[in-house]
Amino acid sequence: MKQQSAQDRWEQRTQRPLFGLAVAFAVAYAVPIVWPEATREVTSWCTRVEWAVWGLFALDYLVRLVLTDRRREFVRTHWLDLCAVLLPLIQPIRLLRLVSTLLLVGQRARMAPQIRLTTYVVGAVVALLMFGSLAVLSVERESPEGNIKTLGDAVWWSFTTMTTVGYGDHAPTTGLGRMIAVGLMLSGIALLGVVTANIAAWFISRFESDDVEERRQTAAIEALAEEVRALRAQVAALSDSASVAAEEQLR
Repeated sequence: MKQQSAQDRWEQRTQRPLFGLAVAFAVAYAVPIVWPEATREVTSWCTRVEWAVWGLFALDYLVRLVLTDRRREFVRTHWLDLCAVLLPLIQPIRLLRLVSTLLLVGQRARMAPQIRLTTYVVGAVVALLMFGSLAVLSVERESPEGNIKTLGDAVWWSFTTMTTVGYGDHAPTTGLGRMIAVGLMLSGIALLGVVTANIAAWFISRFESDDVEERRQTAAIEALAEEVRALRAQVAALSDSASVAAEEQLR
C-alpha cells in the first residue's frame, strides 16, 4: 500500500474544518447584504470574519506548499490558488474577497477524493446562485437606474443568467454588476457542459458494458457449441466402435 504524504494527510484533516470556514464566510458575507439596517459593529465583525476566513485559506495554501516535496510543480499546477491568495491584497475590496475565497474553496474541494462529481456540481451551482445573488444585490441596490432592489429579484436574475435564458426583466446597470453577470453566464455554460459530458460518459460506459457483456455471452455460447460438437464427435466415434465390435462378434 502506498504511504500517504504529509500534504495528503494535511488535506484530509483540514477538509471539514475548511468547509466550516466557508460556511462562516457565507454567513458573514450575506448578513450585511440581507440585513442592510445592521449596525456598524455587526458589519465590522462580518468584515473581520471574511478576512479571517480568507487568511486561513491562504495559510492552508502556504502549509501545503511547505509540505510538498516539489514546490515548483505545486506552484505551477496550483496557480489559480496563488492568484486567489494574492487577489485581495492587490485591491482589498469586498467583491474580490468573495471571488478569491470561492476560488480557494473550489480548488480544495476538487482535491477531496470523497467528493463525487455530482456533489461538486450541485454545490457549485448552489454557491454560484447564492453568492451571485448577494453580490449583484450589493452593487445594484443603490444604483439609481437599477431594478434589482430585493433578494428575490437578485435570485431570479441569477437563475435566468446562469441558465442563459435572460428574460431581461432584471438586469445590472453598474460595471461591477455586469462583470458579475459575465462570470455567472460563463460559469453556467461551464457547469452545463460538465453535466452534459458526465451524462454522455455515463451512457457511453453503459453501452460499452453492454457490449462487453454481449461479447462474453457470445463467446460462452460459441464455447458451449464447440463442446457439443466435440461430444457429438465422441458419441459418433463410440457408436462406430460399438458397431464394429458387434459385427466382429457376429462373425
